[in-house]
Amino acid sequence: MYIILGIAISIVLLTIGTGIIFYFSDKNQKGSKVMKALKASTAVYAGFILVFMLLLIPDIVTAWASDAEGAGLGFIAAGLSTGLATIGAGYAVGSVGSSALGAVSENPKILGKTLIFVGLAEGIAIYGLIISIIILGRL
Repeated sequence: MYIILGIAISIVLLTIGTGIIFYFSDKNQKGSKVMKALKASTAVYAGFILVFMLLLIPDIVTAWASDAEGAGLGFIAAGLSTGLATIGAGYAVGSVGSSALGAVSENPKILGKTLIFVGLAEGIAIYGLIISIIILGRL
């Protein structure tokens, strides 16, 4: 497992170093080089995520099989509820916040209404966290 972590850290450092080199390189060829490096980096990261999943799923299955009550699935459910709710809240706040900013720039009197909508979008993450707490409380 430490080997995988070392490889991941080296790839991250290599990507940061490549970005620094591209930043200080020739400005005329910067766009094409950056796009090629971005595609290559994305492919490497996707490959590593796949490898990590293939290496970690047997551990998760082993933990689930050894637990007679299914607490492993409870932990997975708690993590999924928090993670998916947070992703949904991020998407909602991004779209509602940008729309609210545009509306407030046209009419400053509606600032209070737009804050309510942004707060409702942020509430999605809180609901996911509450569900996770309830799931973890029953384990």
